[in-house]
Amino acid sequence: MSAASAPRAFITGCAGIALTPDETEFLRASAPWGLIIFRRNIETPAQVAALVEAFRAAVGRPDAPVLVDQEGGRVQRLGPPHWPAYPAAEVFARRAEAGDREGAAEAARLGARLMAEDLAALGINVDCVPCADLRLPEGHGIIGDRAYGTTPAQVARLAGAAARGLMEGGVLPVLKHIPGHGRARADSHLSLPVVETSRAELEATDFEPFRLLADLPLGMTAHVVYAAIDAERPATTSKRVIDEIIRGHIGFDGALMSDDLSMGALAGSLASRAESSFAAGCDLALHCNGRLDEMAEVASRAPLLEGEAARRCAAALARLGAREEIALDEARARFSDMIAAS
Repeated sequence: MSAASAPRAFITGCAGIALTPDETEFLRASAPWGLIIFRRNIETPAQVAALVEAFRAAVGRPDAPVLVDQEGGRVQRLGPPHWPAYPAAEVFARRAEAGDREGAAEAARLGARLMAEDLAALGINVDCVPCADLRLPEGHGIIGDRAYGTTPAQVARLAGAAARGLMEGGVLPVLKHIPGHGRARADSHLSLPVVETSRAELEATDFEPFRLLADLPLGMTAHVVYAAIDAERPATTSKRVIDEIIRGHIGFDGALMSDDLSMGALAGSLASRAESSFAAGCDLALHCNGRLDEMAEVASRAPLLEGEAARRCAAALARLGAREEIALDEARARFSDMIAAS
């Protein structure tokens, strides 16, 4: 089968601001479903647009997903001087907690709508937003101000508003980190967090925002062990967590990608990590660091995208609509006023 008709079930990165010949050949041969870009891949708008176009040409799919983490605050890959600086989720949370719940939700929606405008202009069609993780006092600061609040209802309302803004701008959101990273006491980029909280409490708190947002098209797992459910494996590689919690209790039927397989929370080779994530029920393996040897290792274990995984990925892409019209200068001015008042 050709790359155009049968992508493989993984998302990859690249090393720099343009594809190398070796990377181009790798992309043609391995046919990843998508590309994720980071600050190391970003210089100017024209350069990013050219990188996106080169990726799609290499895989032979003009609508191939291109992803970025553009949350605002600490996690914003595209920033000044070429793109605006956006606030962290906590800014919207504070406004809601001060009593202006409708204003907070509208600000979250409009900010995401403006980010979508920035991304869509470059050809980027997936934003790894929103975080539906709770901000909890015992949690590690890796979530911190990236959270939309401390209660499931508020987090779901504001995260849902951000997701709606992205989709209004022709960009797909990614619900993360399923089923919840907020209670983790470690940074999963560096080590494996273990949460000892009971299943009943997790279902009432950490898991609840994800249940309320289960209709979103794409999701990303948490590299977190929930000892009450599976004491041996983090969600990314736990069939029990994916089957019973993510697909079961939460009811998420969107396309499920792993968090970055190169993170320090996971053990073993990249090949074994990929195999374990697929065996657990992830539809897509995500690898981010742009190291070609590791990219090839993940690709070697990524199956053709078929069956339920293909159905979910196709359903996600089918929700990519045309950008709704927006008076951009007026919208940016209005958003600035909202943030100044928060």
